[in-house]
Amino acid sequence: MIGVRDLHVHYGAARAVDGVSLDWRPGEVLGVVGESGCGKSTLARAILGLVPSAGGSVELDGEPVAGRAGLRALRRRVQMVFQDPYQTLNPRMRVRAIVGEPLVVQGAPKAEHEQRVARALADVGLPADRFADRYPDQLSGGQRQRVAIAAALVIEPDGLICDEPVSMLDVSVRAQVLKVLMDLRESRSLALLFITHDLGLAWTLCDRIAVMYLGRVVEQGSARSVIEHPRHPYTQALVAAVPSPQRERGTRLLAGEPPNAAQIPSGCRLHPRCPRRFEPCDSEDPPLFDTGEDEHRAACLLLSPGRRSGSARA
Repeated sequence: MIGVRDLHVHYGAARAVDGVSLDWRPGEVLGVVGESGCGKSTLARAILGLVPSAGGSVELDGEPVAGRAGLRALRRRVQMVFQDPYQTLNPRMRVRAIVGEPLVVQGAPKAEHEQRVARALADVGLPADRFADRYPDQLSGGQRQRVAIAAALVIEPDGLICDEPVSMLDVSVRAQVLKVLMDLRESRSLALLFITHDLGLAWTLCDRIAVMYLGRVVEQGSARSVIEHPRHPYTQALVAAVPSPQRERGTRLLAGEPPNAAQIPSGCRLHPRCPRRFEPCDSEDPPLFDTGEDEHRAACLLLSPGRRSGSARA
């Protein structure tokens, strides 16, 4: 449905998204995971044209999205649910108007508005007769996020981009909002692109996972393959950082902090922090290599065909 091809987004000298390519398929839940600042939220916004790209392209059904007409067609098919429901809803508008606003923007017939708003609210568990005339400050955080989801649903898109949709919510309501999203996937055959830093959540919800580090996808594959058999040292460190009583002591994690996106290291961008680095890592920028299992690929020179790993430096 959506193809991202060598996409770049720059903020001055900072390369927030630095050559990302991936596919998001109809009906699929695709997770994009990584540390804060890795570029995953910028990628989500760039797909919908909310931030300008410095290079590369976004495709819809195999055709490049170009110009205002292309963006309009894309946003008709794909909508976004943002992280903070306390900032995304206009406090001066009633729920009825908030959910119906995309219909106005898309030029839907006015005779359909009430029925479609009511259906969208019902699908997120907020009956219109109880919630349509309320203001956002009369709703809980979980209810606000459901309204935001309803506003994204009302034009009946094929997919939702969910940017950390439960990270601002109390733990007690996160599961409810996630259940709404997964139920919508089934009832409306929705594709979901799920942006999260929570690897456990991605493993539970997603069909495939793309792992980002410093503006680039460094590993991707089925959720099971990526989490149970991580091949990139960065993904291995992320998995190792998830609390587990079964983990052996002495698991090697990454050293230091992620570099500044304005000063990306030469060669493999992970090599200053990587416990498995060897000499070519300092100068060779690895592509995604096929691991031979379940569409699983990782950008690590240790996976390069015919290459010896060499001796790791401390």
